Amino acid sequence: MDKNMRRMRSQDVNPCIEESDGSQKCLDANNYDKTMCSAYFLRYKNCRKYWHNIMLNRRRDGVKPDMPTAEERQEILAAIGGKPY
Repeated sequence: MDKNMRRMRSQDVNPCIEESDGSQKCLDANNYDKTMCSAYFLRYKNCRKYWHNIMLNRRRDGVKPDMPTAEERQEILAAIGGKPY
């Protein structure tokens, strides 16, 4: 696995690994028929949008790192009662 792939598989860098894996598994199970996996794609898109907004707010407020660590994200999700996407 090259350096960029390892980086994208890191929980601290990519908060939507679970949603990405779900989309890929759906495609594999449905012979790459994208129409069968639209719910998975939407969930991934909403996940990316949610964490991107969090990252922008943290950057605007001067919080480092811009993307919360995996532990911080778990705390954020627990505080709001689960995934909002």
